[in-house]
Amino acid sequence: MSDISAPCVYFAEAGPSNTARTLELAGARALELGIGQVLVATTTGATGLLAAQLLRGLEVIVVTHSAGFAAPGTQELAPENRAAIEAAGARILTCQHAFGGVGRAVRKKLGTYELEEIVAFTLRTFGQGVKVAAEMALMAADAGLVCPGEPVIAVAGSGRGADTAVLLDPANAQTFFDLRFLELICMPSPGHP
Repeated sequence: MSDISAPCVYFAEAGPSNTARTLELAGARALELGIGQVLVATTTGATGLLAAQLLRGLEVIVVTHSAGFAAPGTQELAPENRAAIEAAGARILTCQHAFGGVGRAVRKKLGTYELEEIVAFTLRTFGQGVKVAAEMALMAADAGLVCPGEPVIAVAGSGRGADTAVLLDPANAQTFFDLRFLELICMPSPGHP
């Protein structure tokens, strides 16, 4: 068996200044590997819209915060960005966060952490974007938008914008331990928040 060369790009700093480059690297790797689906995390829709525009030819699935995430009865995805994302041909997924649904309610009400948030904290040891990538893969698989056994690229960030892209094999939340990270495409340099 021969070695596989798949270098990871490490950004000097985390954050939104890496968004365009992250999407460029994700798109290039998708084309190299014949990956057809890219999951992209977005809050207001700015990153999701840029992904829909830059990754034409790929199936872009934009994953938003759940409704009520910032405040009861609110949706952070701007209506004009939603319309533009859909007009660009991308799909939008809004649902409960895999690592923050009822468990987050228990923490807020009872002051103790539940399993989902412990998993999230563990994944964050690799970076916020890595945690979000795994979470999106679970959410998209549970919604039937991606299939376990069919690798996808997931793009996320450390707050706003994107600075992390990974190749992974998604899983449903109920089979979380079948989720596999296959490659790190790019991420903030270790040691940078």
